[in-house]
Amino acid sequence: MADLIQNFKATTINDALTNIASSKYLLPAIQRKFVWKSEQIEKLFDSIMQGYPINTFMLWKITDSSIKNNHMFYDFLLHFKEHFHENNEHHATNARSEDFYAVIDGQQRLTSLYVGLQGTYAYKLPRVWYIDCEENFPTRKLYLDLSGEYHDDNDERTMKYNFKFLSKSDYEKAIEKGEQEWFVLHDLYKFSDEDEFLEYVYSREWKNKAFAKKTLSSLYRKIFKESLITYYQEDIQEIDKVLDIFIRTNRGGEPLSYSNLLMSFVTAYWQKDTRTEFQRLCDQVFTIGNPGFMIDSDFILKTCLVLFSRDIKFRLNNFKTEVVSEIEHNWDRISRCIREAFKLIESWGFNYSNMKARNAVIPIVYYIYKHGIESTINDNPLKHKAEKDIMRKWFCISLLRHVFGGQSDYVLKGIRDVLNEHVDEARFPFDEIKDAFKGNQAKSLSFNEEVIDGLLSLHKDDPSCYPVMALIYSHFDFGNQVYHKDHLHPAAYFINFKKDESMTDEEYNFYKDRENWDTMPNLQLLNGTLNESKNDKPLEEWIRERNIDLDNQLIPKDVSFDVKNFKEFIIKRKMLLKERLMAIVSK
Repeated sequence: MADLIQNFKATTINDALTNIASSKYLLPAIQRKFVWKSEQIEKLFDSIMQGYPINTFMLWKITDSSIKNNHMFYDFLLHFKEHFHENNEHHATNARSEDFYAVIDGQQRLTSLYVGLQGTYAYKLPRVWYIDCEENFPTRKLYLDLSGEYHDDNDERTMKYNFKFLSKSDYEKAIEKGEQEWFVLHDLYKFSDEDEFLEYVYSREWKNKAFAKKTLSSLYRKIFKESLITYYQEDIQEIDKVLDIFIRTNRGGEPLSYSNLLMSFVTAYWQKDTRTEFQRLCDQVFTIGNPGFMIDSDFILKTCLVLFSRDIKFRLNNFKTEVVSEIEHNWDRISRCIREAFKLIESWGFNYSNMKARNAVIPIVYYIYKHGIESTINDNPLKHKAEKDIMRKWFCISLLRHVFGGQSDYVLKGIRDVLNEHVDEARFPFDEIKDAFKGNQAKSLSFNEEVIDGLLSLHKDDPSCYPVMALIYSHFDFGNQVYHKDHLHPAAYFINFKKDESMTDEEYNFYKDRENWDTMPNLQLLNGTLNESKNDKPLEEWIRERNIDLDNQLIPKDVSFDVKNFKEFIIKRKMLLKERLMAIVSK
Protein backbone atom coordinates (compact mmCIF):
# COMPACT_ATOMS: atom_id res chain seq x y z
CA MET A 1 0.00 0.00 0.00
CA ALA A 2 2.85 2.37 0.83
CA ASP A 3 4.41 1.74 -2.61
CA LEU A 4 1.03 2.41 -4.23
CA ILE A 5 0.65 5.72 -2.42
CA GLN A 6 4.16 6.74 -3.40
CA ASN A 7 3.21 6.32 -7.04
CA PHE A 8 0.63 9.14 -6.75
CA LYS A 9 2.14 12.48 -7.66
CA ALA A 10 0.96 16.01 -8.41
CA THR A 11 2.05 18.84 -10.68
CA THR A 12 0.73 22.14 -12.01
CA ILE A 13 -1.14 22.52 -15.27
CA ASN A 14 1.67 24.66 -16.65
CA ASP A 15 4.34 22.08 -15.76
CA ALA A 16 2.25 19.37 -17.43
CA LEU A 17 1.92 21.49 -20.59
CA THR A 18 5.66 22.19 -20.52
CA ASN A 19 6.26 18.44 -20.47
CA ILE A 20 3.85 18.05 -23.38
CA ALA A 21 5.56 20.77 -25.42
CA SER A 22 8.99 19.23 -24.79
CA SER A 23 7.70 15.72 -25.65
CA LYS A 24 8.41 14.42 -22.18
CA TYR A 25 4.73 13.43 -22.15
CA LEU A 26 3.75 11.39 -25.21
CA LEU A 27 0.72 9.42 -26.26
CA PRO A 28 0.99 5.66 -26.79
CA ALA A 29 -0.36 4.29 -30.03
CA ILE A 30 -3.19 2.57 -28.18
CA GLN A 31 -4.75 5.96 -27.52
CA ARG A 32 -7.57 7.04 -29.83
CA LYS A 33 -7.88 10.46 -31.41
CA PHE A 34 -8.84 13.60 -29.55
CA VAL A 35 -12.65 13.67 -29.55
CA TRP A 36 -13.74 16.41 -27.15
CA LYS A 37 -16.08 19.10 -28.43
CA SER A 38 -15.40 22.76 -27.80
CA GLU A 39 -18.18 22.87 -25.18
CA GLN A 40 -16.47 20.12 -23.18
CA ILE A 41 -13.20 22.06 -23.13
CA GLU A 42 -15.00 25.22 -22.01
CA LYS A 43 -16.68 23.30 -19.20
CA LEU A 44 -13.36 21.78 -18.11
CA PHE A 45 -11.88 25.24 -17.60
CA ASP A 46 -14.99 26.34 -15.70
CA SER A 47 -14.63 23.28 -13.44
CA ILE A 48 -11.03 24.22 -12.72
CA MET A 49 -12.00 27.79 -11.85
CA GLN A 50 -14.80 26.60 -9.56
CA GLY A 51 -12.40 24.29 -7.73
CA TYR A 52 -13.98 21.04 -8.87
CA PRO A 53 -11.70 17.99 -9.12
CA ILE A 54 -10.74 17.00 -12.65
CA ASN A 55 -9.99 13.39 -11.71
CA THR A 56 -6.73 11.50 -11.53
CA PHE A 57 -4.47 10.96 -14.54
CA MET A 58 -2.32 7.91 -15.23
CA LEU A 59 1.19 8.11 -16.69
CA TRP A 60 3.32 5.19 -17.78
CA LYS A 61 7.05 5.82 -17.35
CA ILE A 62 8.89 4.33 -20.33
CA THR A 63 12.39 3.14 -19.51
CA ASP A 64 12.66 -0.12 -21.47
CA SER A 65 14.68 0.16 -24.70
CA SER A 66 12.64 -2.51 -26.52
CA ILE A 67 9.42 -0.57 -25.91
CA LYS A 68 11.07 2.60 -27.19
CA ASN A 69 12.23 0.72 -30.28
CA ASN A 70 9.17 -1.36 -31.10
CA HIS A 71 6.12 0.73 -30.22
CA MET A 72 4.63 3.89 -31.61
CA PHE A 73 4.27 7.12 -29.67
CA TYR A 74 2.76 10.44 -30.67
CA ASP A 75 2.92 14.10 -29.75
CA PHE A 76 -0.12 15.90 -28.38
CA LEU A 77 -2.41 17.81 -30.71
CA LEU A 78 -2.09 21.60 -30.39
CA HIS A 79 -4.10 22.96 -33.32
CA PHE A 80 -7.31 20.98 -33.79
CA LYS A 81 -9.39 21.26 -36.96
CA GLU A 82 -12.44 19.03 -37.32
CA HIS A 83 -11.91 16.33 -39.95
CA PHE A 84 -8.79 17.94 -41.46
CA HIS A 85 -6.39 18.02 -38.51
CA GLU A 86 -7.46 15.53 -35.87
CA ASN A 87 -4.46 13.23 -35.88
CA ASN A 88 -1.38 13.36 -33.70
CA GLU A 89 2.08 13.53 -35.24
CA HIS A 90 4.25 10.45 -34.83
CA HIS A 91 7.16 11.00 -32.43
CA ALA A 92 10.11 8.75 -33.25
CA THR A 93 11.70 7.04 -30.28
CA ASN A 94 14.56 4.57 -30.01
CA ALA A 95 16.60 2.83 -27.34
CA ARG A 96 18.79 5.89 -26.85
CA SER A 97 15.85 8.23 -26.26
CA GLU A 98 15.57 9.75 -22.83
CA ASP A 99 12.97 8.20 -20.56
CA PHE A 100 9.54 9.71 -21.04
CA TYR A 101 5.95 9.29 -19.89
CA ALA A 102 3.11 7.82 -21.94
CA VAL A 103 -0.33 9.11 -20.97
CA ILE A 104 -2.60 6.14 -20.33
CA ASP A 105 -5.52 8.02 -18.82
CA GLY A 106 -6.14 11.72 -19.30
CA GLN A 107 -5.39 12.39 -22.97
CA GLN A 108 -8.68 14.21 -23.59
CA ARG A 109 -8.26 16.49 -20.57
CA LEU A 110 -4.57 17.24 -21.17
CA THR A 111 -5.15 17.94 -24.86
CA SER A 112 -8.04 20.21 -23.91
CA LEU A 113 -5.80 22.18 -21.56
CA TYR A 114 -3.06 22.37 -24.19
CA VAL A 115 -5.44 23.54 -26.94
CA GLY A 116 -7.26 25.96 -24.65
CA LEU A 117 -4.18 27.65 -23.22
CA GLN A 118 -1.78 27.57 -26.15
CA GLY A 119 -3.51 26.20 -29.23
CA THR A 120 -6.55 26.63 -31.46
CA TYR A 121 -9.80 24.79 -32.18
CA ALA A 122 -11.65 24.88 -35.52
CA TYR A 123 -14.95 23.24 -36.37
CA LYS A 124 -17.26 23.46 -39.37
CA LEU A 125 -19.85 26.19 -39.54
CA PRO A 126 -23.44 25.05 -40.20
CA ARG A 127 -24.68 24.56 -43.77
CA VAL A 128 -21.27 24.62 -45.47
CA TRP A 129 -19.26 21.89 -47.19
CA TYR A 130 -16.24 20.11 -45.76
CA ILE A 131 -13.76 22.36 -47.57
CA ASP A 132 -10.53 23.14 -45.76
CA CYS A 133 -10.70 26.92 -45.65
CA GLU A 134 -10.94 29.63 -43.00
CA GLU A 135 -14.43 30.63 -44.17
CA ASN A 136 -15.85 27.14 -43.47
CA PHE A 137 -13.60 26.22 -40.52
CA PRO A 138 -12.69 29.47 -38.72
CA THR A 139 -9.74 29.22 -36.31
CA ARG A 140 -10.83 29.81 -32.71
CA LYS A 141 -8.95 30.61 -29.50
CA LEU A 142 -10.27 30.20 -25.97
CA TYR A 143 -11.46 33.39 -24.26
CA LEU A 144 -12.80 34.20 -20.78
CA ASP A 145 -15.52 36.80 -20.27
CA LEU A 146 -14.49 39.19 -17.48
CA SER A 147 -17.67 41.27 -17.37
CA GLY A 148 -19.29 39.14 -14.66
CA GLU A 149 -20.52 35.71 -13.65
CA TYR A 150 -22.08 33.63 -16.40
CA HIS A 151 -25.88 33.32 -16.42
CA ASP A 152 -27.72 31.58 -19.23
CA ASP A 153 -30.94 29.71 -18.48
CA ASN A 154 -30.68 27.90 -21.82
CA ASP A 155 -27.22 26.49 -21.06
CA GLU A 156 -27.48 23.16 -19.24
CA ARG A 157 -23.78 23.15 -18.31
CA THR A 158 -24.37 25.29 -15.17
CA MET A 159 -21.16 27.23 -15.73
CA LYS A 160 -20.12 30.12 -13.51
CA TYR A 161 -17.30 31.36 -15.72
CA ASN A 162 -18.01 32.08 -19.38
CA PHE A 163 -15.21 30.40 -21.30
CA LYS A 164 -15.80 30.49 -25.06
CA PHE A 165 -13.91 29.60 -28.23
CA LEU A 166 -14.08 32.66 -30.48
CA SER A 167 -12.86 33.28 -34.00
CA LYS A 168 -11.33 36.61 -34.91
CA SER A 169 -14.67 37.63 -36.40
CA ASP A 170 -16.58 36.52 -33.28
CA TYR A 171 -14.24 38.55 -31.09
CA GLU A 172 -14.52 41.68 -33.21
CA LYS A 173 -18.33 41.49 -33.22
CA ALA A 174 -18.35 41.08 -29.43
CA ILE A 175 -16.11 44.12 -29.00
CA GLU A 176 -18.43 46.18 -31.23
CA LYS A 177 -21.42 45.27 -29.08
CA GLY A 178 -19.50 46.22 -25.95
CA GLU A 179 -21.50 43.84 -23.77
CA GLN A 180 -18.62 41.61 -22.70
CA GLU A 181 -14.91 41.95 -21.92
CA TRP A 182 -13.01 39.02 -23.39
CA PHE A 183 -9.55 37.88 -22.29
CA VAL A 184 -7.74 35.39 -24.54
CA LEU A 185 -6.02 32.69 -22.48
CA HIS A 186 -2.96 32.77 -24.76
CA ASP A 187 -2.07 36.09 -23.11
CA LEU A 188 -1.27 34.32 -19.85
CA TYR A 189 2.02 33.34 -21.46
CA LYS A 190 3.08 36.90 -22.29
CA PHE A 191 4.30 37.46 -18.72
CA SER A 192 7.43 36.16 -17.02
CA ASP A 193 5.94 35.84 -13.53
CA GLU A 194 2.87 36.50 -11.40
CA ASP A 195 3.96 40.01 -10.39
CA GLU A 196 4.25 41.11 -14.00
CA PHE A 197 0.88 39.58 -14.80
CA LEU A 198 -0.85 41.25 -11.83
CA GLU A 199 0.70 44.57 -12.78
CA TYR A 200 -0.93 44.16 -16.19
CA VAL A 201 -4.27 43.21 -14.60
CA TYR A 202 -4.36 46.26 -12.34
CA SER A 203 -3.45 48.59 -15.20
CA ARG A 204 -6.57 47.72 -17.20
CA GLU A 205 -9.98 49.37 -16.97
CA TRP A 206 -12.32 46.39 -16.81
CA LYS A 207 -16.07 46.87 -16.90
CA ASN A 208 -16.43 44.99 -13.65
CA LYS A 209 -13.02 45.64 -12.12
CA ALA A 210 -13.45 43.62 -8.94
CA PHE A 211 -14.71 40.52 -10.75
CA ALA A 212 -12.09 40.83 -13.47
CA LYS A 213 -9.14 41.21 -11.10
CA LYS A 214 -10.29 38.40 -8.83
CA THR A 215 -11.00 36.09 -11.77
CA LEU A 216 -7.71 36.66 -13.56
CA SER A 217 -5.70 36.29 -10.35
CA SER A 218 -7.45 33.00 -9.64
CA LEU A 219 -6.92 31.82 -13.23
CA TYR A 220 -3.19 32.54 -13.06
CA ARG A 221 -2.78 30.66 -9.76
CA LYS A 222 -4.68 27.63 -11.00
CA ILE A 223 -2.58 27.34 -14.12
CA PHE A 224 0.87 28.20 -12.73
CA LYS A 225 0.81 27.74 -8.94
CA GLU A 226 -1.63 25.09 -7.75
CA SER A 227 -0.81 21.39 -8.25
CA LEU A 228 -4.13 20.44 -9.79
CA ILE A 229 -2.82 17.59 -11.95
CA THR A 230 -2.81 14.49 -9.75
CA TYR A 231 -1.55 11.38 -11.48
CA TYR A 232 -0.66 7.78 -10.81
CA GLN A 233 2.70 6.72 -12.22
CA GLU A 234 2.93 3.16 -13.57
CA ASP A 235 6.47 1.80 -13.86
CA ILE A 236 5.95 -1.73 -15.24
CA GLN A 237 7.47 -2.31 -18.69
CA GLU A 238 5.03 -4.92 -20.06
CA ILE A 239 2.81 -3.80 -22.95
CA ASP A 240 0.11 -6.45 -22.34
CA LYS A 241 -0.44 -5.32 -18.77
CA VAL A 242 -0.50 -1.67 -19.82
CA LEU A 243 -3.04 -2.46 -22.54
CA ASP A 244 -5.24 -4.08 -19.92
CA ILE A 245 -4.86 -1.03 -17.67
CA PHE A 246 -5.73 1.23 -20.60
CA ILE A 247 -8.92 -0.66 -21.36
CA ARG A 248 -9.98 -0.71 -17.71
CA THR A 249 -9.30 2.99 -17.07
CA ASN A 250 -10.77 4.23 -20.32
CA ARG A 251 -14.14 2.56 -19.87
CA GLY A 252 -15.08 5.53 -17.67
CA GLY A 253 -15.15 9.18 -18.65
CA GLU A 254 -15.61 9.66 -22.39
CA PRO A 255 -17.08 6.24 -23.34
CA LEU A 256 -14.92 3.85 -25.29
CA SER A 257 -16.81 1.86 -27.90
CA TYR A 258 -15.74 -1.63 -28.83
CA SER A 259 -14.28 -0.20 -32.02
CA ASN A 260 -12.07 2.07 -29.89
CA LEU A 261 -10.85 -0.94 -27.94
CA LEU A 262 -10.25 -2.89 -31.11
CA MET A 263 -8.29 0.00 -32.52
CA SER A 264 -6.16 0.00 -29.36
CA PHE A 265 -5.58 -3.72 -29.74
CA VAL A 266 -4.62 -3.47 -33.41
CA THR A 267 -2.33 -0.52 -32.74
CA ALA A 268 -0.54 -2.29 -29.91
CA TYR A 269 0.34 -5.34 -32.02
CA TRP A 270 0.84 -4.00 -35.52
CA GLN A 271 4.36 -3.35 -36.66
CA LYS A 272 3.10 -0.64 -38.99
CA ASP A 273 1.99 2.80 -37.86
CA THR A 274 -1.71 1.97 -37.64
CA ARG A 275 -2.94 5.49 -37.10
CA THR A 276 -1.08 6.80 -40.12
CA GLU A 277 -2.23 3.90 -42.31
CA PHE A 278 -5.87 4.29 -41.31
CA GLN A 279 -5.81 8.07 -41.70
CA ARG A 280 -4.10 7.81 -45.08
CA LEU A 281 -6.90 5.53 -46.26
CA CYS A 282 -9.58 7.89 -44.89
CA ASP A 283 -7.91 10.80 -46.70
CA GLN A 284 -7.70 8.85 -49.95
CA VAL A 285 -11.38 7.90 -49.80
CA PHE A 286 -12.27 11.53 -49.09
CA THR A 287 -10.84 12.47 -52.50
CA ILE A 288 -13.40 10.18 -54.16
CA GLY A 289 -16.83 11.66 -54.91
CA ASN A 290 -18.09 15.23 -54.94
CA PRO A 291 -18.58 15.80 -52.06
CA GLY A 292 -16.03 13.20 -51.03
CA PHE A 293 -16.91 10.05 -49.10
CA MET A 294 -16.09 10.11 -45.39
CA ILE A 295 -15.06 6.95 -43.54
CA ASP A 296 -13.40 6.39 -40.18
CA SER A 297 -11.64 3.68 -38.20
CA ASP A 298 -15.02 2.13 -37.28
CA PHE A 299 -15.75 1.47 -40.94
CA ILE A 300 -12.26 0.11 -41.61
CA LEU A 301 -12.33 -2.19 -38.58
CA LYS A 302 -15.82 -3.46 -39.40
CA THR A 303 -14.67 -4.22 -42.95
CA CYS A 304 -11.68 -6.12 -41.58
CA LEU A 305 -13.89 -8.14 -39.26
CA VAL A 306 -16.19 -9.06 -42.15
CA LEU A 307 -13.14 -10.15 -44.14
CA PHE A 308 -11.34 -12.17 -41.48
CA SER A 309 -13.44 -12.87 -38.38
CA ARG A 310 -16.24 -15.38 -38.12
CA ASP A 311 -18.07 -13.17 -35.61
CA ILE A 312 -18.14 -9.57 -36.86
CA LYS A 313 -19.40 -7.83 -33.72
CA PHE A 314 -17.15 -5.21 -32.10
CA ARG A 315 -15.82 -7.48 -29.34
CA LEU A 316 -12.25 -7.84 -28.16
CA ASN A 317 -12.36 -11.63 -28.26
CA ASN A 318 -13.29 -11.46 -31.96
CA PHE A 319 -10.03 -9.67 -32.65
CA LYS A 320 -7.67 -12.49 -31.88
CA THR A 321 -3.95 -12.23 -32.56
CA GLU A 322 -4.25 -14.28 -35.75
CA VAL A 323 -6.95 -11.92 -37.06
CA VAL A 324 -4.77 -8.90 -36.32
CA SER A 325 -1.83 -10.58 -38.08
CA GLU A 326 -3.96 -11.39 -41.12
CA ILE A 327 -5.14 -7.79 -41.38
CA GLU A 328 -1.58 -6.48 -41.18
CA HIS A 329 -0.30 -9.02 -43.68
CA ASN A 330 -3.04 -8.15 -46.20
CA TRP A 331 -3.33 -4.44 -45.44
CA ASP A 332 -2.22 -3.22 -48.87
CA ARG A 333 -4.91 -5.33 -50.56
CA ILE A 334 -7.57 -4.38 -47.98
CA SER A 335 -6.95 -0.67 -48.37
CA ARG A 336 -6.94 -0.89 -52.15
CA CYS A 337 -10.19 -2.88 -52.21
CA ILE A 338 -11.84 -0.21 -50.04
CA ARG A 339 -10.62 2.55 -52.37
CA GLU A 340 -11.74 0.68 -55.48
CA ALA A 341 -15.18 0.02 -53.99
CA PHE A 342 -15.74 3.73 -53.42
CA LYS A 343 -14.42 4.54 -56.90
CA LEU A 344 -16.94 2.06 -58.28
CA ILE A 345 -19.93 3.58 -56.52
CA GLU A 346 -18.68 7.03 -57.53
CA SER A 347 -18.83 5.84 -61.16
CA TRP A 348 -22.48 5.02 -60.52
CA GLY A 349 -23.09 8.67 -59.59
CA PHE A 350 -22.97 8.35 -55.81
CA ASN A 351 -21.24 10.70 -53.38
CA TYR A 352 -21.23 11.46 -49.66
CA SER A 353 -24.51 13.39 -49.79
CA ASN A 354 -26.63 10.74 -51.56
CA MET A 355 -25.11 7.59 -50.02
CA LYS A 356 -25.84 7.59 -46.29
CA ALA A 357 -25.41 3.88 -45.44
CA ARG A 358 -21.63 3.37 -45.44
CA ASN A 359 -21.96 -0.27 -44.42
CA ALA A 360 -23.63 -0.96 -47.76
CA VAL A 361 -20.17 -0.58 -49.32
CA ILE A 362 -18.67 -3.42 -47.23
CA PRO A 363 -20.20 -6.30 -49.27
CA ILE A 364 -18.77 -4.69 -52.40
CA VAL A 365 -15.34 -4.52 -50.75
CA TYR A 366 -15.74 -8.17 -49.74
CA TYR A 367 -16.69 -9.23 -53.27
CA ILE A 368 -13.74 -7.37 -54.80
CA TYR A 369 -11.32 -8.83 -52.25
CA LYS A 370 -12.49 -12.43 -52.46
CA HIS A 371 -12.52 -12.39 -56.27
CA GLY A 372 -9.12 -10.68 -56.44
CA ILE A 373 -10.33 -8.05 -58.92
CA GLU A 374 -9.13 -4.88 -57.18
CA SER A 375 -6.72 -4.11 -60.04
CA THR A 376 -9.34 -4.58 -62.79
CA ILE A 377 -12.75 -3.61 -61.36
CA ASN A 378 -12.36 0.03 -62.40
CA ASP A 379 -9.75 -0.47 -65.11
CA ASN A 380 -12.24 -0.47 -67.99
CA PRO A 381 -16.03 0.09 -68.00
CA LEU A 382 -16.48 -3.08 -70.06
CA LYS A 383 -14.54 -5.29 -67.65
CA HIS A 384 -16.76 -7.13 -65.16
CA LYS A 385 -19.72 -5.23 -66.66
CA ALA A 386 -22.35 -7.87 -65.86
CA GLU A 387 -21.07 -8.15 -62.28
CA LYS A 388 -21.07 -4.39 -61.81
CA ASP A 389 -24.55 -3.92 -63.30
CA ILE A 390 -26.18 -6.39 -60.93
CA MET A 391 -24.06 -5.10 -58.05
CA ARG A 392 -25.29 -1.56 -58.76
CA LYS A 393 -28.90 -2.78 -58.76
CA TRP A 394 -28.40 -4.51 -55.40
CA PHE A 395 -26.70 -1.41 -53.99
CA CYS A 396 -29.51 0.94 -55.02
CA ILE A 397 -32.23 -1.36 -53.72
CA SER A 398 -30.40 -1.92 -50.43
CA LEU A 399 -30.17 1.85 -49.88
CA LEU A 400 -33.84 2.37 -50.73
CA ARG A 401 -35.01 -0.45 -48.45
CA HIS A 402 -32.75 0.84 -45.63
CA VAL A 403 -31.56 -2.68 -44.86
CA PHE A 404 -28.42 -1.35 -43.13
CA GLY A 405 -30.38 0.99 -40.86
CA GLY A 406 -30.41 -1.35 -37.85
CA GLN A 407 -28.92 -4.75 -37.02
CA SER A 408 -26.35 -4.18 -39.76
CA ASP A 409 -24.14 -6.97 -38.38
CA TYR A 410 -26.95 -9.45 -39.07
CA VAL A 411 -27.27 -8.14 -42.62
CA LEU A 412 -23.52 -8.08 -43.30
CA LYS A 413 -23.07 -11.62 -42.00
CA GLY A 414 -26.02 -12.90 -44.03
CA ILE A 415 -24.73 -11.31 -47.23
CA ARG A 416 -21.22 -12.62 -46.55
CA ASP A 417 -22.61 -16.16 -46.19
CA VAL A 418 -24.27 -15.89 -49.61
CA LEU A 419 -21.17 -14.40 -51.23
CA ASN A 420 -19.05 -17.22 -49.82
CA GLU A 421 -21.44 -19.83 -51.22
CA HIS A 422 -20.92 -18.40 -54.70
CA VAL A 423 -17.31 -17.27 -54.43
CA ASP A 424 -16.27 -19.52 -57.35
CA GLU A 425 -18.74 -17.81 -59.69
CA ALA A 426 -17.89 -14.59 -61.54
CA ARG A 427 -21.20 -12.95 -60.69
CA PHE A 428 -22.72 -10.98 -57.84
CA PRO A 429 -25.49 -13.25 -56.42
CA PHE A 430 -28.27 -10.67 -56.09
CA ASP A 431 -31.16 -13.16 -56.36
CA GLU A 432 -29.66 -15.40 -53.69
CA ILE A 433 -29.14 -12.43 -51.35
CA LYS A 434 -32.73 -11.40 -51.96
CA ASP A 435 -33.93 -14.93 -51.13
CA ALA A 436 -31.85 -15.02 -47.94
CA PHE A 437 -33.77 -12.06 -46.49
CA LYS A 438 -37.22 -12.59 -47.99
CA GLY A 439 -38.63 -13.84 -44.68
CA ASN A 440 -37.52 -10.72 -42.81
CA GLN A 441 -39.87 -7.85 -43.60
CA ALA A 442 -37.47 -5.22 -42.20
CA LYS A 443 -34.56 -6.45 -44.35
CA SER A 444 -36.44 -7.58 -47.44
CA LEU A 445 -35.26 -6.35 -50.83
CA SER A 446 -38.74 -6.66 -52.32
CA PHE A 447 -41.06 -3.76 -53.18
CA ASN A 448 -44.82 -3.48 -53.12
CA GLU A 449 -46.92 -0.87 -54.88
CA GLU A 450 -47.21 1.29 -51.77
CA VAL A 451 -43.42 1.48 -51.38
CA ILE A 452 -42.97 2.41 -55.04
CA ASP A 453 -45.58 5.16 -54.78
CA GLY A 454 -43.64 6.53 -51.84
CA LEU A 455 -40.38 6.49 -53.81
CA LEU A 456 -41.97 8.38 -56.69
CA SER A 457 -43.00 11.15 -54.28
CA LEU A 458 -39.39 11.88 -53.25
CA HIS A 459 -38.08 15.41 -53.78
CA LYS A 460 -35.02 16.20 -55.88
CA ASP A 461 -32.79 16.93 -52.89
CA ASP A 462 -33.82 13.87 -50.87
CA PRO A 463 -30.78 11.56 -50.41
CA SER A 464 -32.90 8.61 -51.59
CA CYS A 465 -33.87 10.36 -54.83
CA TYR A 466 -30.67 9.48 -56.67
CA PRO A 467 -30.79 5.70 -55.98
CA VAL A 468 -34.36 5.63 -57.34
CA MET A 469 -33.29 7.43 -60.50
CA ALA A 470 -30.23 5.19 -60.87
CA LEU A 471 -32.61 2.22 -60.90
CA ILE A 472 -35.11 3.78 -63.28
CA TYR A 473 -32.34 4.72 -65.70
CA SER A 474 -30.56 1.37 -65.43
CA HIS A 475 -30.14 1.35 -69.21
CA PHE A 476 -27.67 4.26 -69.00
CA ASP A 477 -23.92 3.69 -69.33
CA PHE A 478 -22.88 4.68 -65.80
CA GLY A 479 -19.28 3.61 -66.24
CA ASN A 480 -18.51 6.13 -68.97
CA GLN A 481 -20.52 9.24 -68.11
CA VAL A 482 -21.49 11.40 -65.15
CA TYR A 483 -25.20 12.02 -64.73
CA HIS A 484 -27.07 14.82 -62.97
CA LYS A 485 -30.61 15.13 -61.63
CA ASP A 486 -32.62 17.75 -63.47
CA HIS A 487 -36.20 18.98 -63.76
CA LEU A 488 -38.05 18.26 -66.99
CA HIS A 489 -40.26 21.32 -66.76
CA PRO A 490 -37.85 23.89 -65.24
CA ALA A 491 -38.15 24.63 -61.52
CA ALA A 492 -37.75 28.35 -62.20
CA TYR A 493 -41.07 28.39 -64.04
CA PHE A 494 -42.98 27.16 -60.99
CA ILE A 495 -41.03 29.22 -58.46
CA ASN A 496 -41.78 32.42 -60.40
CA PHE A 497 -45.28 31.38 -61.46
CA LYS A 498 -47.94 34.11 -61.25
CA LYS A 499 -51.67 33.58 -61.24
CA ASP A 500 -53.65 35.06 -64.13
CA GLU A 501 -57.33 36.02 -64.17
CA SER A 502 -58.44 32.96 -66.12
CA MET A 503 -56.95 30.51 -63.62
CA THR A 504 -58.80 28.94 -60.72
CA ASP A 505 -57.29 28.72 -57.25
CA GLU A 506 -57.08 24.96 -57.65
CA GLU A 507 -55.09 25.25 -60.87
CA TYR A 508 -52.78 27.88 -59.40
CA ASN A 509 -52.12 25.81 -56.27
CA PHE A 510 -51.30 22.77 -58.42
CA TYR A 511 -48.56 24.67 -60.24
CA LYS A 512 -47.12 26.11 -57.03
CA ASP A 513 -47.15 22.84 -55.09
CA ARG A 514 -43.60 21.39 -54.88
CA GLU A 515 -45.10 17.93 -54.51
CA ASN A 516 -46.02 18.19 -58.19
CA TRP A 517 -43.03 19.85 -59.87
CA ASP A 518 -40.07 18.93 -57.58
CA THR A 519 -40.70 15.20 -57.25
CA MET A 520 -39.80 12.16 -59.34
CA PRO A 521 -42.40 12.53 -62.14
CA ASN A 522 -40.80 15.85 -63.14
CA LEU A 523 -37.20 14.67 -62.76
CA GLN A 524 -34.75 13.00 -65.11
CA LEU A 525 -31.09 11.98 -65.28
CA LEU A 526 -28.96 13.83 -67.83
CA ASN A 527 -25.33 13.51 -68.79
CA GLY A 528 -23.22 16.62 -68.40
CA THR A 529 -23.61 17.82 -72.00
CA LEU A 530 -27.39 17.48 -72.07
CA ASN A 531 -27.72 19.03 -68.63
CA GLU A 532 -25.81 22.11 -69.76
CA SER A 533 -28.06 22.43 -72.81
CA LYS A 534 -31.21 22.07 -70.75
CA ASN A 535 -30.78 24.75 -68.04
CA ASP A 536 -34.14 26.56 -67.64
CA LYS A 537 -35.21 25.96 -71.22
CA PRO A 538 -38.90 24.96 -71.61
CA LEU A 539 -39.29 21.21 -72.00
CA GLU A 540 -41.08 21.42 -75.36
CA GLU A 541 -38.37 23.63 -76.84
CA TRP A 542 -35.51 21.51 -75.47
CA ILE A 543 -36.96 18.25 -76.82
CA ARG A 544 -37.43 19.78 -80.28
CA GLU A 545 -34.05 21.51 -80.52
CA ARG A 546 -31.98 18.61 -79.16
CA ASN A 547 -34.03 15.88 -80.86
CA ILE A 548 -34.30 14.10 -77.50
CA ASP A 549 -34.84 10.32 -77.53
CA LEU A 550 -38.06 10.12 -75.52
CA ASP A 551 -37.74 6.40 -74.86
CA ASN A 552 -34.21 6.83 -73.55
CA GLN A 553 -35.24 9.68 -71.24
CA LEU A 554 -38.47 7.89 -70.21
CA ILE A 555 -40.70 10.73 -71.38
CA PRO A 556 -44.29 9.83 -72.36
CA LYS A 557 -45.10 10.32 -76.04
CA ASP A 558 -48.89 10.62 -75.93
CA VAL A 559 -49.06 13.98 -74.19
CA SER A 560 -48.33 17.62 -74.96
CA PHE A 561 -45.03 18.99 -73.61
CA ASP A 562 -46.40 22.49 -73.28
CA VAL A 563 -46.24 23.53 -69.63
CA LYS A 564 -49.91 24.51 -69.86
CA ASN A 565 -50.59 20.78 -70.02
CA PHE A 566 -48.38 20.10 -66.98
CA LYS A 567 -51.01 18.24 -64.94
CA GLU A 568 -51.70 15.62 -67.59
CA PHE A 569 -47.97 15.31 -68.30
CA ILE A 570 -47.18 14.57 -64.65
CA ILE A 571 -49.91 11.95 -64.35
CA LYS A 572 -48.71 10.07 -67.43
CA ARG A 573 -45.02 10.40 -66.52
CA LYS A 574 -45.70 8.95 -63.08
CA MET A 575 -47.49 5.97 -64.63
CA LEU A 576 -44.54 5.41 -66.96
CA LEU A 577 -41.98 5.57 -64.14
CA LYS A 578 -44.05 3.30 -61.93
CA GLU A 579 -44.26 0.64 -64.64
CA ARG A 580 -40.54 0.96 -65.26
CA LEU A 581 -39.61 0.70 -61.60
CA MET A 582 -41.96 -2.22 -60.96
CA ALA A 583 -40.41 -4.10 -63.87
CA ILE A 584 -36.87 -3.52 -62.62
CA VAL A 585 -37.36 -4.46 -58.96
CA SER A 586 -39.48 -7.51 -59.75
CA LYS A 587 -36.78 -9.14 -61.89
